[in-house]
Amino acid sequence: MEITIVGTGCAKCRKLEEMVREVVQEKGLEVSVQKMTDIKEISQTGILLTPGLIIDGKVKLSGKLPTKTEVEKIIEASK
Repeated sequence: MEITIVGTGCAKCRKLEEMVREVVQEKGLEVSVQKMTDIKEISQTGILLTPGLIIDGKVKLSGKLPTKTEVEKIIEASK
C-alpha cells in the first residue's frame, strides 16, 4: 500500500501526515507514506483543496482534516 499526503505544508497538512503515520505505526502496517508538496504535481491529482489523501493512486480525501478515527477507517477500507 502506498499512502500520499497532499499539501503544501500548512498546519492541517502536517496534522494529517502525523495522524496517518500514527495509524500506520499503531496497526503495524507495511506501507509507504510519502508527501506531495509540488503545486504542479498536486494539480494533476484533481485535488483542489488541501489537505488531501491518496492511497494506491486513488484520491480518498480532500479539503478537510479528518479525525484520527476517520483516517483509520479510510486506511482499513483501502487494504
